[in-house]
Amino acid sequence: MQAIVQTAYGSGDVLELRQIDRPAFGDSDVLVSVVAASVHAGDFFIMKGVPYLARFSAGWPRPKGYVPGYDVAGIVEAVGARATGFQPGDEVFGECGGGACAEYVSAAEDRFVHKPARLTFEQAAGVPISALAALQGLRDAGQVKPGHRVLINGAAGGVGTFAVQVAKALGAEVTGVCSAKNAEMVRSIGADHVIDYTTEDFTRTGEQYDRIFDNVGNRSFSECRRALTPEGVLIPNSGHAGIGYLIRAFVRSLFVRQQGRPFLSTPNQADLLALKALIESGRLMPVIDRTYPLSETPQALEYVGKGHASGKVVISVRSAEDAWTF
Repeated sequence: MQAIVQTAYGSGDVLELRQIDRPAFGDSDVLVSVVAASVHAGDFFIMKGVPYLARFSAGWPRPKGYVPGYDVAGIVEAVGARATGFQPGDEVFGECGGGACAEYVSAAEDRFVHKPARLTFEQAAGVPISALAALQGLRDAGQVKPGHRVLINGAAGGVGTFAVQVAKALGAEVTGVCSAKNAEMVRSIGADHVIDYTTEDFTRTGEQYDRIFDNVGNRSFSECRRALTPEGVLIPNSGHAGIGYLIRAFVRSLFVRQQGRPFLSTPNQADLLALKALIESGRLMPVIDRTYPLSETPQALEYVGKGHASGKVVISVRSAEDAWTF
């Protein structure tokens, strides 16, 4: 099969399109014929090998046949003997644990759910990791309730676009922080108010919020506290900040009431089903910035690394017709 293989750490030229063997799959696994994948900041960090902790995902001191990509949508090719939730031909999406930028991927069946009929494969591939971060950050870490005033810093990014919609689905009044060029898009997905960060500092408007979901980490903790109500909480998204920021956030959470602990989203089938229900009800839709063919995965990751994607960046691996012949 064709796959993108990482051979070293660095810029996009460490990624090569190669022919490799199909992945093996166990009794509780499913083998998925990949139609689309998506990439995000974590994939870029692994490609660069910075911070060094990222190298534990791909191999130390050099990558060992690593295939990037965690988010995937495709068609079930085969199932293990004990995998009972799917059958060949089922359209699925999920978080596969790595290896999505390839024609086939295998993972435990509980990493997948059936694809919502209203989404294309490209749209579905953009959902899992970013939407899970938004859901678990706001619903679980933030305990967002109806009537809360919630500010999303970085509202136009991969996680931010989902966070705006999840906060609205939880009953919050939502303010999105983004650039002027993305303001209309952020409003279109549900934001009640939009702040252009290039002309206005959300920590100095005089407005206060019950929750701040921070995908950027470009304001100090003390500045963010100024924009919180006395009972408000700052929720730092661990996937989009440096190690120093996360350590400081954790330490402060032990002593400062308004400082929420950094969280790491955990892929699980129950929350994928919750996201699917939101999608099917029309309350959640992925925003796709750009789509690249599999051969241009290096360019896709370089684009993600610039930090200006509006929504998700998707890898089109092949057509559904090529992925599955009925």
